[in-house]
Amino acid sequence: MEAILAALQSTDVETTFSIMDAMIDTGLAAILGLIISFTYIKTGKNSKNFARTLIILPSLVCLVMLAVNGNFGTSLAVVGAFSLVRFRSLQGSSRDIGFIFFTMTIGIICAIGELPLALLVTAFICAIHMVLFYTNFAANDVDEKDLRVTIPENLDYSDIFDDLFEKYTKSHKQVAVKTTNMGSMYEINYRVKLLDEMQEKSFIDEIRMRNGNLTVVCGRCDMNEAEEL
Repeated sequence: MEAILAALQSTDVETTFSIMDAMIDTGLAAILGLIISFTYIKTGKNSKNFARTLIILPSLVCLVMLAVNGNFGTSLAVVGAFSLVRFRSLQGSSRDIGFIFFTMTIGIICAIGELPLALLVTAFICAIHMVLFYTNFAANDVDEKDLRVTIPENLDYSDIFDDLFEKYTKSHKQVAVKTTNMGSMYEINYRVKLLDEMQEKSFIDEIRMRNGNLTVVCGRCDMNEAEEL
């Protein structure tokens, strides 16, 4: 502990970079942030404010790293500041978190003066994002739907709809079962792929005849929920 305090007290904050070098590094970080933001917009659902933040973040990281300039005490403060990145007003997806780390990495590379490396890394990672997006790598089928059926507690849900699934769906999978209405009913969650989208109403009508006309919900799978599965 005494050694750490001595290091903090003996470390002087010195600036060994010129203003021109700092402006060049920061300017390139902003340009690369713009490229990253463009990639983010083109490769999936996006938020306007988050896309703009991706442009600014590399420059801010670059400036902070230049200001630290090897100072041990300030480095500890920077680590604490970077930890605040995870706090956002809305819960971010894994894709958003990946882009945050991407922009922070580019900002750090620009700060150490490795501008060709920053250009190369940006081009390489953006190309990977584009390839993954346009090849639909690991994407769920767009035909997959979320089916939620409510049934009375006296019905056996294990095979009650099997014949309807054979008739109307390409495939089906039971995802979850939960009790509802003070335990007097079950809500069953399925993932299904319909044979014909035009027969969705007939499919739901026949389910309603089985479950006593209780609630049936059929719609596209929630993106955030799909990521967690």
